[in-house]
Amino acid sequence: MNKVYPDARSALAGVVQDGQTIAVGGFGLCGIPEALILALRDSGVKNLTAISNNAGVDDFGLGQLLTTRQIKKMIASYVGENKEFARQYLAGELELEFTPQGTLAEKLRAGGAGIPAFFTKTGYGTIVAEGKETREFDGEMYVMERALNPDVALVKAYMADRAGNLVFRKTARNFNPNVATAGKVCIVEVEKLVEVGEIDPDQVHLPSIFVHRIVHNPTPEKRIEQRTVRAS
Repeated sequence: MNKVYPDARSALAGVVQDGQTIAVGGFGLCGIPEALILALRDSGVKNLTAISNNAGVDDFGLGQLLTTRQIKKMIASYVGENKEFARQYLAGELELEFTPQGTLAEKLRAGGAGIPAFFTKTGYGTIVAEGKETREFDGEMYVMERALNPDVALVKAYMADRAGNLVFRKTARNFNPNVATAGKVCIVEVEKLVEVGEIDPDQVHLPSIFVHRIVHNPTPEKRIEQRTVRAS
């Protein structure tokens, strides 16, 4: 089975549709599948629910899909770098399900592990717990959170072999492994593509069974979200 596609557009073809739930890896602009996000924008699909730690910035990452109004709902932890996100939300144009960062990671991990729900202390007694089941364990109150199983997962890895075994690079690992395992279909963008057998099995961060399609993008832009330097 050939998992390698010639470009991001062809990798999304036949998979993405209007109204889907799509999870996207990354933290800020670190480790985002930028070519896949751009191809998703160009595909024109709409009414998406996007699961991501954040919404990128106004002109990069998922912020591009907010500009084109392709996202109707965000499930996210932090959106402070995106003015268009704030504008749409305050105007009632965008639905938002705010989720504590650790809870979001666990909701994705649980989805990939086949765990339908779990209990956590985080958010009890706040608006995060509204409408959710709560329960006492050993004198402490917990909130039940449902797992996430997105229709499509868009992931960024440093290296893959042609079978789909993945290696992530440093902090770009962030949400990507959990997003990959949770998605019903996982599409991965990689900087380096090698032949099967070239990756030491002990160095594989995510096995190929979770990966359905691969796109080689050897020259990603890798923007820095906020650059702070000393005065010269």
